[in-house]
Amino acid sequence: MADKTSFLDSVIHLDVKDYYGKKLQKTTDLKSNACVTPVQPYPKFILQALKKVHPDVTDRYYGCGLVVPECLEGCKILDLGCGSGRDCYMLSQLVGEAGHVTGIDMTEDQLEVARKHVDFHMKDFGYKKPNVTFVQGYIEALTETTVEKNSFDIIISNCVVNLSPDKKRVLVEAYNVLKDGGELYFSDIYSNGRLTDEIKNHKVLWGECIGGALWYKDLLQLAKEVGFSTPRLVTASIVTVDNKELQAILGDFKFVSATYRLFKIPKHSPKPVNVIYNGNITGAEDTLHFDCRYTFKTDQVMEVDGELAAILTHSRFAEEFTFQPPGGSCDPCAVKPKMCFDDPFELAVQLPKQSPGSTTGGCCSTQSATCCK
Repeated sequence: MADKTSFLDSVIHLDVKDYYGKKLQKTTDLKSNACVTPVQPYPKFILQALKKVHPDVTDRYYGCGLVVPECLEGCKILDLGCGSGRDCYMLSQLVGEAGHVTGIDMTEDQLEVARKHVDFHMKDFGYKKPNVTFVQGYIEALTETTVEKNSFDIIISNCVVNLSPDKKRVLVEAYNVLKDGGELYFSDIYSNGRLTDEIKNHKVLWGECIGGALWYKDLLQLAKEVGFSTPRLVTASIVTVDNKELQAILGDFKFVSATYRLFKIPKHSPKPVNVIYNGNITGAEDTLHFDCRYTFKTDQVMEVDGELAAILTHSRFAEEFTFQPPGGSCDPCAVKPKMCFDDPFELAVQLPKQSPGSTTGGCCSTQSATCCK
């Protein structure tokens, strides 16, 4: 266990606190679109939930993607770097009164805004008791707060991991507090190479979610070292920096906002199997978009790779699918997964060419009663 003071005294942490707590007072203060980029238009059910979030909370929102996976009703969710609490209050409505959302952030000014409006939202949602809790702490030291190990079904994060100076530790802590079968579903900023020290040490670029961007290939390696399943790319979009001074420092580096999903599953590699999506997730009765390779249609036999078979078997999705052994009578008619780019930059270029029905990883309603019980 690293010395906790290494997090408390980190120059980067202090700079980020100052940037998000004092220098940024509203979204328009940002100098790039990294922290405000929605990959796709928000689905209707999310728009409805967002409309119920207090304006004081949404005005202090900074995020780079839509982080709403499927099957949330009754789930325990942890939001890393919750800021003013916008996503927490949105998710509060989606998990329902039986679920719970915990938001953690290191910035006291942001948490003050979030906590100020707890009673307002619970009353508006019609809940008898709060299902949202806000914790002050560091995402590199979750287990040193009131956050318990093996206690969450899902962890989300919206453009926050890049703000950490120790990304592997963030993944380690996330792994520790997830239940077996739990998921880390997060959107963040990635670069097309390892950044120079000049970029990484630039206070404004770090605060803008650019200076701390991870090379996307390093994410794959870190996830493997920590014990997560292979990161599954959901969607991606190009990030632009309009400030000429910052552009000069960045040079030829490019950046993308990408959403990945990682699971905490047993360490084994089963063979590919055929599965049938049962269509029981409310709002996804016809189609369930899982990642950039797999879009399940109700009652359609589809072949999935061994790791995804393990994910579906051991996660909250287990009751949403019927599993068939390989080599059965349905093999000839099983739909194969589509080709997908491992490179989020290539995917970002291709996504606008897809059909209007293409959506983000959070496109499906989250109110299936079978998800987190």
